Amino acid sequence: MGKWIVFISVISLSLLSFKSNDFTSETLKKQTKSIVSDTLTWKKLGQIKFVKKQHKDYGLVDYPVISPEIKMRNNKKVVISGFIVPIDNVNYAISKNVFASCFFCGKAGPETIAGLKFRAGKVKLRTDQFVTIVGTLKINETDVDNWMYNLEDVVIVKGE
Repeated sequence: MGKWIVFISVISLSLLSFKSNDFTSETLKKQTKSIVSDTLTWKKLGQIKFVKKQHKDYGLVDYPVISPEIKMRNNKKVVISGFIVPIDNVNYAISKNVFASCFFCGKAGPETIAGLKFRAGKVKLRTDQFVTIVGTLKINETDVDNWMYNLEDVVIVKGE
């Protein structure tokens, strides 16, 4: 009889503590802790130089030269915190600054924003919502019509 009580107690506690969303969040929080060395900061992302090159459609354009430290993180999971900036009804970016002071308003450079592609597909977020995310960093030094930094397979781990 005592063994059954222990067994039922263990099962009950397991069922009470298991929720699919919480499980996913906990797994991601553990992943976040394991990749702390890959955490990005806006200061590190801002350590870039620009070189002027001719573009076939736009004329003379500033192309980014991204630091070797950031280049080492290309195609790797990273963690970064920032403010959500809506791009349109479907797409978002993460920014060092709130919307009123973001890249689009001319108060910051293109290194202060990164495009986001969420693992879950379409998500609904608020402008200036402060979040911490995990995603795979994709660096862009050549396509002037795209972000310098993109994060793919993004999951919000804090700030939902």
